[in-house]
Amino acid sequence: MDEIFKALADPSRRRLLDSLNARNGQRLNELCAGLDMARQSVSKHLAVLERANLVTTVRHGREKLHYLNAVGIHAIADRWIHQYDRRRVEALADLKQALESPMTDEPAFVYTTFIKTTPERLWKALTDPAFTRRYWGVSFDTDWRPGSAMVWEQDGHHIVDPEQVVLEAEPPRRLAYTWHTPTLEWAGLNGIDDDVRATLAGESRSRVTFEIEPFGESVKLTVVHDDFPAGSTMRAMVSSGWPYLLSDLKTLMETGATLPPVPAEAWRS
Repeated sequence: MDEIFKALADPSRRRLLDSLNARNGQRLNELCAGLDMARQSVSKHLAVLERANLVTTVRHGREKLHYLNAVGIHAIADRWIHQYDRRRVEALADLKQALESPMTDEPAFVYTTFIKTTPERLWKALTDPAFTRRYWGVSFDTDWRPGSAMVWEQDGHHIVDPEQVVLEAEPPRRLAYTWHTPTLEWAGLNGIDDDVRATLAGESRSRVTFEIEPFGESVKLTVVHDDFPAGSTMRAMVSSGWPYLLSDLKTLMETGATLPPVPAEAWRS
């Protein structure tokens, strides 16, 4: 928590966050262009933000892209919000909203969290039906080989589509697959009305990638959900649902218990 407050205290680091809020997924040289300081100084500021879990990085080929990460703001709200007066609460809420709001130029959703577990156990939690049913309420019928079909199952209903496939599988480091089809059965199970489902069905299919990295006695998990069209309704839904789902996964891995069931509105807000 101290690192979060330290990171936010510096005006240059706040400007970096503002820059990423305006356009997420920037390279280092793009971030340097908006600040009157040397490349090395910008790199040091970004390192502080990354240690505070306010910025996360994702590699695309030889490029390293920087994204906002709202985990730190969640931590401030959860632990300290009751001790602040109204104006400070509003200021924190404004910052939290800014960090979590969808980006018009870069629609990818990126979220990083740290879980006290091993890469092997986390891989199993992402792929084994015995785990996924506990925190997600779904299971996947697949052999987890790239190119293989994936059947999503929820409450006895199956989501089947030839475009639901495994894209990458490198246990226990990296997993990627296409997102599910918004079927009538899925919409009914999750309280999605006909108009919203029709909008979702008209969008191009997105994908989700899980990157798992050892981090001391813990594991760094980065979730990248991308390939959304501009103004995507699905992106708005998953950006609300993923933080709760990943918190539930973290709780399960560290305590053996899960959080209360996900409210239906969490996936629709």
